[in-house]
Amino acid sequence: MLERLSEAVRSAIEVKDGQVVIKDESLLLSKAIDDLVYEQALGEDEQLRAYCRFLIWEIARQRGIYPASIHEFYIARASDAWRGTTVPALNLRGLTYDSARAVYRVAKRLNTKTFIFEIARSEIGYTAQPPADYSASILAAAIKEGYAGPVFIQGDHFQVNAKNYKADPEKEIAGLKALIDEAISAGFYNIDIDTSTLVDLSYEDVNEQQKLNYEVCAQLTKYIREKQPEGITISVGGEIGEVGEHNSTPEELRAFMDGLRRELGDVVGISKVSVQTGTSHGGVVLPDGTVAKVKVDFEIHRVLGEICRKEYGIGGTVQHGASTLPDEMFHKFVEVDTLEIHLATGFQNIIYDSPAFPQDLKKKIYDWLYEKYGSTKKPDETDEQFIYKNRKRGFGQFKREFWTMPEEVRNEIAGELEKKFEFLFDQLGAKNNADVVEKFVKRVDVKKTPADFGANVDYSFEGGE
Repeated sequence: MLERLSEAVRSAIEVKDGQVVIKDESLLLSKAIDDLVYEQALGEDEQLRAYCRFLIWEIARQRGIYPASIHEFYIARASDAWRGTTVPALNLRGLTYDSARAVYRVAKRLNTKTFIFEIARSEIGYTAQPPADYSASILAAAIKEGYAGPVFIQGDHFQVNAKNYKADPEKEIAGLKALIDEAISAGFYNIDIDTSTLVDLSYEDVNEQQKLNYEVCAQLTKYIREKQPEGITISVGGEIGEVGEHNSTPEELRAFMDGLRRELGDVVGISKVSVQTGTSHGGVVLPDGTVAKVKVDFEIHRVLGEICRKEYGIGGTVQHGASTLPDEMFHKFVEVDTLEIHLATGFQNIIYDSPAFPQDLKKKIYDWLYEKYGSTKKPDETDEQFIYKNRKRGFGQFKREFWTMPEEVRNEIAGELEKKFEFLFDQLGAKNNADVVEKFVKRVDVKKTPADFGANVDYSFEGGE
């Protein structure tokens, strides 16, 4: 299989008895790793793509780069073993390799390892990034930038579609389990289960409202525990309120956590809970295409986070839908001890709105969006609102065009992203903590074969982010 790859790859590495041997370090970093990650993302032969992912995994492993679970680090927060950091979880929808490289450059400058790369169930579909593809880009970026240590890769919003669940619960759960299998195989050792879509507010009793939520969350948590690699406790997140609905309460949190504990018994549970504080995914788009300012109830994080830690021994609360918030808000998440914050649309906006973004490609994408989804445009919706809401779908349809933009263009956009990453890491206290992370996160060496990196799941899910 190696003979089918570029000359740079064949000159930089060789494979002996299934072991990857680096022959030319300089060539590996200057050219071969780029060739490998491009082939795994864009190649037409699925077997060759899987082989490239295997090579990237093995090269990363040899260089001290390893997918890891943040579970133990989060549980340590409950006993105040550390504080002062809100962990940024970054959804990279496009230019993933270049964007991740920018993240690692910031991480090295700030001496931090508290950051997560994630992708939601819905994003996997419309960005054409199956788990093995996504993790390969993240690990290749670490190799390229000389980063070493744990890499936290997360399945975000592994979400139950309420309509599908009502129609056929077994089929819906089977689809999620297949996605979990594929994600774990690809090195996703952090998985956020989102069964909050099953919360039924028609009940007056809060336990009845949350019952289906905690029952299905427990079912999927048990499944993850059965499938996780030996020596690794995958970090599992739960969610008590769908983003965009009413703000979460202590009563909801306790009903969910108590029910989840009953269902799990002695099975290791979750490490965090996502709550609603007033935000929405992507923000609320105004007619001119700008995003309306929202009021975040930070006190929810303070109160519910303390309940999480003191009553249930888990890390705390998670904020979704935050990347489009005003810059002056981000430091407040640390002040109220928010455990983790999910950031997505803001990075997408930097890419599309960059002065360096090719205008001909942007027109091509927008024209396709109107052709494909124009019939869904609401009568009172402006063109700006329609484009803002739908342009995320361009990443998958035009994946090759994004990956093959001129290097100088990709570098300029990555530079803009890098400034944003550094600002966010600074505001969230994600700096000078590498030693604390490595105190709680121990390396578990997971060896793979090319067969572990295939793709066999239908990602046509339209819910979530």
